[in-house]
Amino acid sequence: MLTTAEMFERRRAPGLAVADMAEAIARACHDMAIRFDRGGKLIAFGNGGASSDAQHVAVEFLHPVIVGKRALPAVSLTNDVATVSGIANREGWDEVFAYQLRRVAAPGDIALGLSDTGRCANVRLALAAAKERGLLTVALAGAGALGADRSVDHHLAVRSSDPQVIKEVHVTIYHLLWELVHVFLEQPGVLRGEPAR
Repeated sequence: MLTTAEMFERRRAPGLAVADMAEAIARACHDMAIRFDRGGKLIAFGNGGASSDAQHVAVEFLHPVIVGKRALPAVSLTNDVATVSGIANREGWDEVFAYQLRRVAAPGDIALGLSDTGRCANVRLALAAAKERGLLTVALAGAGALGADRSVDHHLAVRSSDPQVIKEVHVTIYHLLWELVHVFLEQPGVLRGEPAR
């Protein structure tokens, strides 16, 4: 059994490594802000605990907890159990997100796939379907996972093999995505290539 100190220690390096991802996170946020500015919406998805994270991300963007921040269009493909189970029953579990994306996504939208392992076939297929439709694709995964996938525009990988730690750091990253997207949207000139004020 791990001691309390050991539990904290196994989170230290992956948590601190988020700062090393600052440039990659900022690039993803800039591209996301451009899509939102042009009328796009965020479409999030994931399995198990990541399905709850997808719902969390969607509500953060759609109904900001910080008063005065702009509400941005966002949905989670995991919200409707009737749709998810119906598609899984008829099309197979691997198609459950890609099937929905092909029917509700527009080329100017953003697809955000969450997978601590990066090996979830339905997340990978959905990101590929999103890329084919012209969506901006962002993946939150573990170290190395999805990194070589050509359907991912922004691969934000947590430097850990521990699924618990990966999921915890994902929460920090998607809160940063929300915050920095708003920073860019509050300076629209930056979205058009003008210097920040």
